[in-house]
Amino acid sequence: MNQIVLDHVSFRYPNGFLANEDLNLVIGQNEQVAIIGQNGAGKTTAVKLMNGLNKPTKGTVLINGMDTKEYTTAQIAKHVGYVFQNPDDQIFNQTVYDEIAYMPKYYKYDENEVKKRVHEAVDIMQIREFLKSNPYEIPYTIRKFVTIASILVVEPKYIILDEPTAGQDLNGTKILVDLLSYLQEKETGVITITHDMEFVADNFKRVIVMANKHIIADGTAKEIFSKDEVIAESKIKRTEMGIIGNELNLGKDILNPKELVDAVKNRMGD
Repeated sequence: MNQIVLDHVSFRYPNGFLANEDLNLVIGQNEQVAIIGQNGAGKTTAVKLMNGLNKPTKGTVLINGMDTKEYTTAQIAKHVGYVFQNPDDQIFNQTVYDEIAYMPKYYKYDENEVKKRVHEAVDIMQIREFLKSNPYEIPYTIRKFVTIASILVVEPKYIILDEPTAGQDLNGTKILVDLLSYLQEKETGVITITHDMEFVADNFKRVIVMANKHIIADGTAKEIFSKDEVIAESKIKRTEMGIIGNELNLGKDILNPKELVDAVKNRMGD
């Protein structure tokens, strides 16, 4: 089946630190999932298990039936693309074009196909004007879009986005929202790590919460943010509107301004 499966997976670093313990998770290829939790919860380690950067110490990770222990990270990358939080950890070419074209060339696509894929990717991320630029001479937020384009270009079955909205303005966030819609149409799975609760609440039907090396909750944003025990254990915050709604005793599951206004109107109508 087309899904990512973590089956009783644990991961211990060479220094002995246990980062993930007994993770059980299934993510379908057409799903868009947000993974949230405080720093140190084990989120990044967990998603690196999904693209082969980490190999499980115990248990099994399957990518559309492929056991990650039996494949190299480069082989898995064609199926699961990883966009790092810091674009400078990913970029190494001298022009934006060369950066985005690198992986298609690595996989030996012909030159016309490489050009076609590069131009499609830059249009999706709205960075065509930077094609001839040195990636290190363009704004940080644009560099993040370059790294996303460099993953889109090989059309993986899943894309992992690590803190995609960090540093983005409203227009940048809109481009990311449009990207999610595009990937949904392509039936490309999306796994996002983020501390941006508004981005989570507005765009993801499924939210996974991690704390202390474990998955502690898995549900809709409304289900997650309405549970005080999950909020407390994971040390996450509700959305800004959710915080206001909770403080005004209007409900624990308010996510956005419209829901807050509706809750106030209902209160006034009582």
